[in-house]
Amino acid sequence: MQGIRVGTGDPGGTGDPGCERGPSCDRGSGIGGSEPVDVRARLETVWRMEYARIVAVLARLLGGDVGRAEEIAQDTMVVALEQWSRDGIPRDPAPWLMATAKHRAVDAVRRRTTYDRKLREVAETERRRGTSAGANEPDPDEFDQPITDDLLRLVFTATHPVLPPTSRTALTLKVLAGLRIDEIARAFLISESTAAQRIVRAKRILAEQQIRLELPPPDQRRGRLAAVLEVIYLIFNEGYAATAGENWTRPDLCAEAVRLGRLLAGLMPGEPEVHGLLALMELQSSRLAARIGPVGEAALLPDQDRTRWDRLLIRLGLAALDRVESLGGGLLPYTLQARIAACHARARHAEDTDWGRIAALYTVLGHVAPSPVVELNRAVAVGMVDGPAAALALLDRLAGERAIAGNPQLPAARGEQLARLGRAGEAADAFAAAARLSRNAREREVFSRRARTPPV
Repeated sequence: MQGIRVGTGDPGGTGDPGCERGPSCDRGSGIGGSEPVDVRARLETVWRMEYARIVAVLARLLGGDVGRAEEIAQDTMVVALEQWSRDGIPRDPAPWLMATAKHRAVDAVRRRTTYDRKLREVAETERRRGTSAGANEPDPDEFDQPITDDLLRLVFTATHPVLPPTSRTALTLKVLAGLRIDEIARAFLISESTAAQRIVRAKRILAEQQIRLELPPPDQRRGRLAAVLEVIYLIFNEGYAATAGENWTRPDLCAEAVRLGRLLAGLMPGEPEVHGLLALMELQSSRLAARIGPVGEAALLPDQDRTRWDRLLIRLGLAALDRVESLGGGLLPYTLQARIAACHARARHAEDTDWGRIAALYTVLGHVAPSPVVELNRAVAVGMVDGPAAALALLDRLAGERAIAGNPQLPAARGEQLARLGRAGEAADAFAAAARLSRNAREREVFSRRARTPPV
């Protein structure tokens, strides 16, 4: 299973093995200048929430041209900044952005229609010209159609098999999750120019191949399912735990990923791994509110108020797991991760957690979808069962793995085990290293605090 992350929970050093870091909470949008800070801040907040949806709608209306859709979306943001600074923030900013973007798309389609008509230089009668114009002009009603499936269509487009796998993921993180080029580069451990080239290449291929924004026919969906599931999972992880910025989570991204998962489950109800991913996301989402403390600080699993966990989401996640079992998909990667998340969800108190089962599930997951991050998470679980020395031995084996180099969770996990062994000085050094590697302010606070006072 390709991708940046594989896991569930909050990783080593945080007391909840299995999560992987998500994307930046502070996406940035290139807004600059001296406009009032409250206008810029409000626009950026709404923009982060609505960007993918706006691009998805525009891409559909522009015949699948994702690149042009992004350009119009960015133009819309500039217009919004100018008008909101002058006239004030609209009462309903999200619909304002969508409507403005649609109007600009209408203008683009009309200009293109006129240009194409001139190129053809076809002499038509007045009636035929009217008919042709009517056929080529955008239908205003189309711009008011429900957009329920637009993001799902965009997911299938961004993971189209004509695209190289690396370009698929980079395009998804840019368009659907709103990451900047530098954030994508850091996520893949590549240069910014390489990341930008992957995205440009993906857009060019989609345009040259004239790939439309549409759901593939039923007989093609299964072959493209793995890539789609990976993309939805990436979006969820980027909301669950931010790798950069001031905020610990982005619940809006998690909610969008869950929504896409439910749409996909309705589209492909007989695919067990679809329900496995949905179970994983619902179970993880149940903890989102409890992951944030009173002043926005990160609340780690042992410290969370479990009465704040969303019991409805837990029931939905467990029901989705039951659905997987009925379809015979118990050993699939997302389902295994969902089973790990279920172990946490079923524990009313931290001391009730079945760490033995979690460690065993990570062992199986390591065979099904091997990765250094899975091994990191397994090591932390093993430490809860067999003690910190056993965990430390497993973690030290990962030190030379390039795929996990630069991940703050590795030194954080080592710091946790060293502290439990009473090696306070080494633990402090490990947590300090984790703090230096972290790009998330809240996570960095946690590691810095533990570096000053390692847990015992």
